[in-house]
Amino acid sequence: MKILDCTLRDGGYYTNWDFDSNIVDTYIKGMNNLPIDYLEVGYRNKPTEEYLGKFGYTPVSVLRHLRSISTKKLVVMLNEKSTKVEDLEDLLVPIQGLADMVRIAIDPKNFDRALTLAKSVKELGFEVGFNTMYMSKWNEYEGFIDKLGQLDDVVDLFCMVDSFGGVTPQDVKDIFQKVREKTACPIGFHGHNNLQLGLINTLTAIECGADYVDATILGMGRGAGNLNMELLLTYLNKEGINLDFNVLGDVITAFIPLYKEYHWGTNLPYMISGANSIPQKEVMEWVTNRTYSFNSIVRALDNRKKHLEDNAHYPILQIQPISKVLLVGGGNSCIHHMEAIKEYINKNPTMPIIFVTARHAALFADNSNPKYYCLVGNEAKRMEANVLAEHFEGTCILPPYPRTMGTEVPNFAEKYTFELKEITFTKSYTDSCTTVALQTALCLGATEVDVVGYDGYKGQVLSEKEMALSNENRTIFEDFKKGNIVILRSLTPSMYKALNIKSIYQFL
Repeated sequence: MKILDCTLRDGGYYTNWDFDSNIVDTYIKGMNNLPIDYLEVGYRNKPTEEYLGKFGYTPVSVLRHLRSISTKKLVVMLNEKSTKVEDLEDLLVPIQGLADMVRIAIDPKNFDRALTLAKSVKELGFEVGFNTMYMSKWNEYEGFIDKLGQLDDVVDLFCMVDSFGGVTPQDVKDIFQKVREKTACPIGFHGHNNLQLGLINTLTAIECGADYVDATILGMGRGAGNLNMELLLTYLNKEGINLDFNVLGDVITAFIPLYKEYHWGTNLPYMISGANSIPQKEVMEWVTNRTYSFNSIVRALDNRKKHLEDNAHYPILQIQPISKVLLVGGGNSCIHHMEAIKEYINKNPTMPIIFVTARHAALFADNSNPKYYCLVGNEAKRMEANVLAEHFEGTCILPPYPRTMGTEVPNFAEKYTFELKEITFTKSYTDSCTTVALQTALCLGATEVDVVGYDGYKGQVLSEKEMALSNENRTIFEDFKKGNIVILRSLTPSMYKALNIKSIYQFL
């Protein structure tokens, strides 16, 4: 049995395939002294619109360096869905003699096309691996298993990939037996850890006679991650494999800062997605999204499980003849200028207040102006924490149906909740609180939109979340100004240039 480590390739889903060179060198040199046979170091990709780091392309210079310091066989991966035979001249010919194996990630429905690609890869002198995804759903691909005999003499590794992290040891046994009956090709197993079954599933595959098994350092990998290489090696050491724990410890130590930064591993959403074979990519995007609560993710997964678009419908918010509204954001300027904001509101007693976030809602509890609360992501929970049920006299606004994450509304607000019919001014960030607030202003017929609490972020160095929110709001404001003649201005200090900034004090 051979062991394949795919930390850099699979772990790249968290780092955009950027890894510090010192970490990589420590990893490669450590692997030289561990009982591991293959290192899958990254993808070979054609240029894409999205950013991919060094190991998303694994340039020739990078592979040449790795080859010079590694004693192990090196592997690169191709995505079959985006790779044609004619692409191999650019993707693989330059790395002949540098990489030993090319693994092809394939959807079972594209088996025939992938086999043609594999034959061309084989002709270039590489070992060829099939990383065949969606193992838990192979029974839904009619005729797929029966085609596996075509792998013989072409493919050097047929890897069964538990893409959703939901197979059980019995599933591994049953599927392995079916595969073995159809092909003499060496069989591998690549497990994900959604249900914490990575180790037992891999050991079951070994017991069945697997020729290859995959794992990663600290379990680093897409979504819930993979089987921890250190766990697999520790178990196999008990069974007699030679292992230098000091070397293994050094490699683990190199990756600990990344683990502290990205916190990969399973959690309730990943567990639900694994149990119900829901794609990791989408769940990973939800889990790492700053606005989505655990409850909203679980609800979205439950809707997906039940094949529902959304779990609730609400009446459509109707257009009203309102000339001016005030949007309240979450910035600290609301607190700093609260006396002035309240005086401004008192001068405009019929002006609706739209809470983009309920963070500061308690500060306005004694005010009698009409109040609207935007419920996106965590906002239902935040509203419950900042608005007393017995004092609630407002209206809750939801994005248009169906909502990606389903619908969550505080019980006390159920009768006073409406949804927007559509988002008319932007196609970007349609489930953003800011988008919902601005669309609500349009639905209320406002020709003037004043905002407070949209401070932006000062300083030259912003966190990833600060940068993401800043870019999101900037785009939304710019789109709003392009498509509407509505006056949009900030009455408190703001870093957003798309806002026309006026001092609230000039209106008092």
